[in-house]
Amino acid sequence: CSFPSQQKLAEKFTILNDRGIGMLTRVYNIKKACGDPKAKPSYLIDKNLESAVKFIVRKFPAVETRNNNVSLSIVLYCEMYINTVFFLCFQDHVCELLNTIDACQVFFDITVNFDLTKNYLDLVVTYTNLMMLLSRIEERKAIIGLYNYAHEMTHGSSDREYPRLGQMIVDYENPLKKMMEEFVPHGKVNNALLSLQMVYPRRNLSADQWRNAQLLSLISAPSTMLNPAQSDTMPCEYLSLDAMEKWIVFGFILCHGVLNSDQAALSLWKLALQSSTCLCLFRDEVFHIHKAAEDLFINIRGYNKRVNDIKECKEQALSHAGLMHRERRKFLRSALKELATVLSDQPGLLGPKALFVFMALSFARDEIIWLLRHADNIQKKSTDDFIDKHIAELIFYMEELRAHVRKYGPVMQRYYVQYLSGFDAVVLNELVQNLSVCPEDESIIMSSFVNTMTSLGVKQDIPIMPCLSLGQAYTSVSKASLGIADHRELGKMMNTIIFHTKMVDSLVEMLVETSDLSIFCFYSRAFEKMFQQCLELPSQSRHSISFPLLCTHFMSCTHELCPEEVSVPLRYDVTTVLSLCNMFLDEMAKQARNLITDICTEQCTLSDQLLPKHCAKTISQAVNKKSKKQTGKKGEPEREKPGVESMRKNRLLVTNLDKLHTALSELCFSINYVPNMVIWEHTFTPREYLTSHLEIRFTKSIVGMTMYNQATQEIAKPSELLTSVRAYMTVLQSIENYVQIDITRVFNNVLLQQTQHLDSHGEPTITSLYTNWYLETLLRQVSNGHIAYFPAMKAFVNLPTENELTFNAEEYSDISEMRSLSELLGPYGMKFLSESLMWHISSQVAELKVRGSHVFCLGVIAVDSVLKRMTIIGVILSFRSLAQEALRDVAMNVYELSSAAGLPCEIDPALVVALSSQNPEEEYKIACLLMVFVAVSMPTLASNVMSQYSPAIEGHCNNIHCLAKAINQIAAALFTIHKGSIEDRLKEFLALASSSLLKIGQETDKTTTRNRESVYLLLDMIVQESPFLTMDLLESCFPYVLLRNAYHAVYKQSVPSST
Repeated sequence: CSFPSQQKLAEKFTILNDRGIGMLTRVYNIKKACGDPKAKPSYLIDKNLESAVKFIVRKFPAVETRNNNVSLSIVLYCEMYINTVFFLCFQDHVCELLNTIDACQVFFDITVNFDLTKNYLDLVVTYTNLMMLLSRIEERKAIIGLYNYAHEMTHGSSDREYPRLGQMIVDYENPLKKMMEEFVPHGKVNNALLSLQMVYPRRNLSADQWRNAQLLSLISAPSTMLNPAQSDTMPCEYLSLDAMEKWIVFGFILCHGVLNSDQAALSLWKLALQSSTCLCLFRDEVFHIHKAAEDLFINIRGYNKRVNDIKECKEQALSHAGLMHRERRKFLRSALKELATVLSDQPGLLGPKALFVFMALSFARDEIIWLLRHADNIQKKSTDDFIDKHIAELIFYMEELRAHVRKYGPVMQRYYVQYLSGFDAVVLNELVQNLSVCPEDESIIMSSFVNTMTSLGVKQDIPIMPCLSLGQAYTSVSKASLGIADHRELGKMMNTIIFHTKMVDSLVEMLVETSDLSIFCFYSRAFEKMFQQCLELPSQSRHSISFPLLCTHFMSCTHELCPEEVSVPLRYDVTTVLSLCNMFLDEMAKQARNLITDICTEQCTLSDQLLPKHCAKTISQAVNKKSKKQTGKKGEPEREKPGVESMRKNRLLVTNLDKLHTALSELCFSINYVPNMVIWEHTFTPREYLTSHLEIRFTKSIVGMTMYNQATQEIAKPSELLTSVRAYMTVLQSIENYVQIDITRVFNNVLLQQTQHLDSHGEPTITSLYTNWYLETLLRQVSNGHIAYFPAMKAFVNLPTENELTFNAEEYSDISEMRSLSELLGPYGMKFLSESLMWHISSQVAELKVRGSHVFCLGVIAVDSVLKRMTIIGVILSFRSLAQEALRDVAMNVYELSSAAGLPCEIDPALVVALSSQNPEEEYKIACLLMVFVAVSMPTLASNVMSQYSPAIEGHCNNIHCLAKAINQIAAALFTIHKGSIEDRLKEFLALASSSLLKIGQETDKTTTRNRESVYLLLDMIVQESPFLTMDLLESCFPYVLLRNAYHAVYKQSVPSST
């Protein structure tokens, strides 16, 4: 190596390491594709090619084109073959670089020229992993041979790369054995590995040793808290333990001779074998250390001791490694928690103590990866050491430290810019000045470093780090004018300066280097299992957000040499990264929703205890106690009064509600931890998941709390439902104390949907349920004569009948219940109720018009049917009047027009709309005939036994008092539609009705006139109800003295019945 400065070792290492990871990605994807029946190339599963493939594999790498009748055009473009050709090119460059290093006698020491040594060992391991992974593709011979077979049949000759490629596949059938021969001349591997003898044992300590040294603690020595964290081997402090173990295991397998000649090498190797049972080749592909090493060494003469060492180390790893790593994770949980807490309170410490942060991240990452890898490849019966239900906590504190670094990055940058210019530049200058021999070129370079560092500003780009890395490589070759092997302090100072420059311009890369957990993407089952264990353990649920946050790491596991992984989110075991994150957030929201639902159920139960119906027993007991009456059995426990559950005898007493609130606060902390996260250009907002689930559950709960049973026609009383809904809303309102969501938006979305006939999912709402119940159950029983409307009570009341109803109408229709109904349904819901009532009225009016037309044509009078329909209309209008009045009481503001707000109108607009919407052409004459029909039919009511007027209820038991409302509103609506004079038509009606009723006085049959006085009162009710008629007009048609006498008679009749 005559010109070592021209070899550009650092640049080659950087390029080849990056290219090696890209090649590993491609080979890995080929292996997975060949192992997946759905992704397997078509030419490997084509039945027509099956015989050809078997023949090619059997003869590989020889070429024979005997079956030329098989079409192989589909194989001519084979991406897998092209990848293996690229692999051959990569192998050539690696071998060339390794030979160049040996020729140049490059000096390697991880503590002196860290970057160069690390890149060298990384390249050796990457090359080894690539060879091993390639050998695991079972179809490799078929892929390569089949392509060449098709190429020769098409072009008449083999592919030019095929001979070398085929021979390589054959030679590396057992890759480690072949590479052991290949690495015999590469002795520099041993030199690089032996430089780890001070670094690796120091990193591979037990948890007790860490604890005794108070590792990672900022508060163990308060007086030095502001002092910068220093070390002679700064980059080695956060070097991955997993990477070092791979270097040692693979390095000493390839260059195994030193194990018999150097005790330090043997100690390193045995320590690594005792720490793990398997190592990661790439992603989820693992290498079982002990079996592979034993198989290799057992056939080598003189290696019996090494084989025995391997067996002993395996037993040691199986019996003690799991426990050792479990204790490490336990220590790191507390250490990272302390570190994150201190830094959140004093973020300025991120400057001087940045090394502690990256050490903590690296240590934790190594332990998590170790657990993930070994839990999926357990080699012992007991699995307790490989199940960690607290792993989420460790990941959470890692994410917290990462968040601190991202948030306070400018603080760290400012600190280290000043550190580089004020301290590092001075020290480096002194070291250069004190060099005994410093050639002119090197002196100029070093002086340039010092000058650049001295003049640094906060906003300047720093080109120092790559320059120093190149300088390390330049001074590491044997013929360098300034050899770094003779000036170790200078090399260590370069390592320190490189670390400080990374703190300025490579913080994101440092986070990826020390805390990237994208490997979870390839252990999806274990990933989901850990998440489920986290949710099942209440103390860990506050850390459950760490799993969705881990999904943000997955973007760093792709490589530009495999662009298909970048263009489409990476898939593994059919589960995409996006679906994983979505599943985690959805499960968290479901868990929180279930807890909230349980709390709401408890609160609804407590609210239910305060309902008036539950005080009856208490009042009864008080009355009996006062009257000294003994009821019930002796010793019967007294019913607990509401509020007893809040009385605590001591603080140790924990109720179920306390546990639910604690669990909810823990889970909501997790949901509220980050406002959003971005994965593959998709933004996930955890709080929106909770909001969505709360809306769905609140909707179902409201409908469920109605307890509507279609078979029995049972439904909850509106007041009880309102109490439960208020209790539910109170709990939901308190959620804002735990997580920053707009619960008012939830209320608006849900409650507004409940005012419509169907919700956004097409499901029935409380509006539709209550509307159907009142129309089909309550009002239908009114028309059947089982219920009557009592104007005095402003309620519908059950009448004594043989078949008792299953519900008490008064409990559903009194003013308090109607107000509760109005509050639940709101103006829009009440409008729907009103429209449904109007639809029923319009259908009754349509029937009346048909019957009126028949009367006019045929002269047939169906008096009972007409009056019954008019009475039904009056009942419906009376119910609507109750609903409108209740709406007025609860709705103080006008929501729509006056009718929708519950305000009275002379002409009901809803009724006008309902009657106008009928398709048949309505004739003015029919409307007039209808009113005449009703007027002349009224005298027949006097013969009905149920037509007697009751002063107590201010109405008739058969609801004929509702005729007053029906006549007035139907007349007003019909004559508004036909543009007639409402007042004139009602005057005519009053005259006809008065004349008809006066004729009753001439009847001699007592049966016909039994309730004559009660029917007379209908005229007064009609006038009182009408805004168009007056008492003077009535006096001109019907003598008032008759009305007065009628009132006197009905009140006189009611006296005996009341006594």
